[in-house]
Amino acid sequence: MQSENRLFEDFVKMMNGFAGTMAGMGREAEAGAREKFKSWIGGFDFVSRDEFEAVKAMAAAARDEVAALRAELAAQKDKGAMPTAYDTDGDGTEDAPAAKKPRAKK
Repeated sequence: MQSENRLFEDFVKMMNGFAGTMAGMGREAEAGAREKFKSWIGGFDFVSRDEFEAVKAMAAAARDEVAALRAELAAQKDKGAMPTAYDTDGDGTEDAPAAKKPRAKK
């Protein structure tokens, strides 16, 4: 037979309530600290991971384009056909310059 001890039961209920209160306070403190940290870090103008990845992809594409243009330039140098300002189609022959419009007199 188990004897009922009211003092012990009240103490256990009080400790359970205290533990719940402390857990809630811990969650609130963590959320507040996260918010403060985000606002503090936001002042440093850091970029997000998505923005970094986008710029990284743009830089890789630019490097690839520069490499392709260098290879094309080297191939044209080897052929002896350097493009000129009037070589608009890239075939090594000069195309006719665009006709200039006469200036209007004032």
